[in-house]
Amino acid sequence: MAKQVVTRTYTASIRNQPQVSDDLDSLGFAASKLWNVGRWVCDRVWSEIGHIPGHNELTTYLKTHERYDDLHSQSSQRVLQELAEAFAGWYGKRHNGDTRANPPGYRKHGDDHPRSTVTFKAAGFKLDTEYERVRLSKGSSLKDYWSDFTLCEYQTRPDVDLSTVESVQQVRAVWTGDEWELHFVCKVEVDVAESPGEKTVGVDLGINNFAALAYEDGHSELYPLNCLKQDDYYFSKRIARCDDSDSELATRLNQKKSARRTHYFHTLSKHIVERCVEEGVGTIVVGDLSGIREDEENGESKNWGKHGNLDLHSWAFDRFTDLLEYKAEMEGITVEQVSERDTSTSCSCCGRKRKANRVERGLYVCDECDTVANADVNGAENIRQKVAPSSSSLSVNRSNGWLAQPSTYLFDSESGCFAPREQATS
Repeated sequence: MAKQVVTRTYTASIRNQPQVSDDLDSLGFAASKLWNVGRWVCDRVWSEIGHIPGHNELTTYLKTHERYDDLHSQSSQRVLQELAEAFAGWYGKRHNGDTRANPPGYRKHGDDHPRSTVTFKAAGFKLDTEYERVRLSKGSSLKDYWSDFTLCEYQTRPDVDLSTVESVQQVRAVWTGDEWELHFVCKVEVDVAESPGEKTVGVDLGINNFAALAYEDGHSELYPLNCLKQDDYYFSKRIARCDDSDSELATRLNQKKSARRTHYFHTLSKHIVERCVEEGVGTIVVGDLSGIREDEENGESKNWGKHGNLDLHSWAFDRFTDLLEYKAEMEGITVEQVSERDTSTSCSCCGRKRKANRVERGLYVCDECDTVANADVNGAENIRQKVAPSSSSLSVNRSNGWLAQPSTYLFDSESGCFAPREQATS
């Protein structure tokens, strides 16, 4: 085992919730109001000069605004940084051909402002791990006197002791929909396993099979997305029957849907890492999906079909990759991201590139070397080869059926884990 310092986020409940909830509400509302002011400034600057201001520009524009002083200066800076990042993400999607992407909106429901997350950086909080308390700074506009602050008594999981971490970088006050909780972003020294081997595996993320894996020794695996599609259908129907999309019932349904999706991502990333340890994999190669909406042939927006486009917008590929990275890190496995360009149209055995070889969504047939492959696994193998090209003998083995007959793992709703198709009950 080797020692390594990593970033971890620990969630804590607030024991004195009744005493601090009003203060935290005020901070959360203030963060939403500052977001809206920044959003209005972006609109105005765009309409006048065709430019979206970045984080530093927004801070310069608004540091004298009364809403800026409702929060600690570092907390206000973080709100404007999140707004700038949201605009950058929207602009990147539009640049990649996603015409359905919308710019970040205002944080307002009718006449009400929602409670936004408030981030406190080093100068904005003081932590007392002995008595499990944290002092959160208010903005000057919300203080009754110059040293006014909010003192939260917190409780972490039994296995988490903040006094043993390297340092606490940030504290976030997060509204869950029912109450406030605290997220501590920490630097932690952990034991990291030695790399289980030197093999590689390619991972192709998609809209039919969420993940397709192609291992260096020739075998492959598929992880269909049936359970998430079922959840999307079920919860969409339930939410549509609600009288108000912002009602308490609709909010609870959205939270439950999000929690189930989060559990799926955690379970799948853990399962893939465990499989990699079993197979002696030291490097996971994942396709970079930043251009997933762009057609490789003409650069225009891809048409995945009505339901495909809707599903694609609802999936958090980046979120899954982040989970995969930190779980792999604990096992000494490296995760690399590479461009997906040409991986869906190229033959992984002979390299022949021809769009028509993908005869349907699930099948790839090469007209040059007669390779028959599952289309997603063929893409995963092309992704893997961008880091570790296969030998000619392995390519021959693959052409004999390894790519065409992958193992399939399904999410078993009863056990809450993944199992081979013949063993899964769901």
